[in-house]
Amino acid sequence: MELYFAPLACSLATRIALYEAGAAARYTQADTHTKTLSDGSDFFAINPMGQVPALRLDDGSILTENTAVLQYVAEKFPHARLAPAPGLERSRMQQWLGFIGTELHKAVFVPMLDDHASEEVKRYSREKLPRRMETLQAHLRGREFLLEEFSIADAYLATILNWAQATEVDLKQWPVVYEYHQRLLKRPSIAKAAAEEFAMYKEEVAKRKRA
Repeated sequence: MELYFAPLACSLATRIALYEAGAAARYTQADTHTKTLSDGSDFFAINPMGQVPALRLDDGSILTENTAVLQYVAEKFPHARLAPAPGLERSRMQQWLGFIGTELHKAVFVPMLDDHASEEVKRYSREKLPRRMETLQAHLRGREFLLEEFSIADAYLATILNWAQATEVDLKQWPVVYEYHQRLLKRPSIAKAAAEEFAMYKEEVAKRKRA
C-alpha cells in the first residue's frame, strides 16, 4: 500500500491507523497547494480532487475519501481491532466518523483554515463550534474513547482536534474534550505520527516562505 498524504492534514488519521496495525506501507507526500507530489508529478493524476488521503492498494487501484480509507485499513488489518464487529457498535463508529467529517472537519475547521475564506465565513463556522463541542463533551464524559476501545474514529478525531491550535480554538473551554485529546496525543501511534508530520509541516512552511 501507498498512502498519499499532506503533513498534519486529515490523512494523518490513516498514518495513525497504519501504525496501530503495524502495517507495511509507503508514504508519499503531496503538496495540496500546488497539487504536486514530492517528485514534482501531478497529484491530480492520483486523485482528480487533489485531496488527501489517497491510498494505492496492492492491486494498483486508488481509494479516496478519508472515512472510506480508514475503514478499509481497519478491515484489512482486523488484528489491530480498529473497528468493532458488524452490528450496532460498528454503526456507532460510522456515526462518529460522519459527525467528525461533516460537523467538525468540513463545517467548522476547513473554513477557518482556508486563507481564501472571508471573515464572515470564518465567523459563521466558528459560531457552529460550541454546540458540536458540547455534544462531543457530553458523549466523552466518563469514557476513554469514542467507543469501547480505540478505533479509527479516535484516530480521526485526534487529527481534527490538532487543528484547534492553528485556528485559535481553546479546547480548554471543553475540559473533557481537552483531556481526551491530551490523552490521545500520548498514545504511541499518535505521538509518532504527529511528531513526524509536524517536522514535515515546518519544513513545508519554510519552503513556501523561501519560494
